[in-house]
Amino acid sequence: MPPSRSASRLSVTFDDDHSVADAGLALVAVLSEKLGLEELAQELVDVHPLPGWRVATLVHAMVAGASFIDDADVLRSGSTAEVLGHRVMAPSTLGTFLRRFSFGHVRQLDKLAEAPLTGAWSAGAGPGENYWDAGGTESLSVRLRRDSCSSSSSLQGEIGST
Repeated sequence: MPPSRSASRLSVTFDDDHSVADAGLALVAVLSEKLGLEELAQELVDVHPLPGWRVATLVHAMVAGASFIDDADVLRSGSTAEVLGHRVMAPSTLGTFLRRFSFGHVRQLDKLAEAPLTGAWSAGAGPGENYWDAGGTESLSVRLRRDSCSSSSSLQGEIGST
């Protein structure tokens, strides 16, 4: 991906107090890039062509609330692809991609899901008081920590201005 399309170089400004539509995609785009989701999918998923873009599109569509393949079309509106930092694939190509999956390909997705989580954990997103700084721009900072105060620990995120 060219550096100019990097999600971590994203600068967000709002000229309307009510602009919040799919704003959570910016956080997910930065985390996806820092954890190497697209590259890992390209390496681990053996359903071609372009498994990296297709997996990234599916993940980002689910974060945006997609329940069906056609719902992924929401990512193709406006400049969303620039925010996500990858080419957003059309729903028709996503359906073709998913229909090619066998049980073995699903196991590849299991491995793909494990790799970024392991990377985040080893980078400091695990238990303890230390935060993992996933980076961002000068105006967007993403920090994750493990909540150790509850019996069912969960990852908590913070977005703050720097």
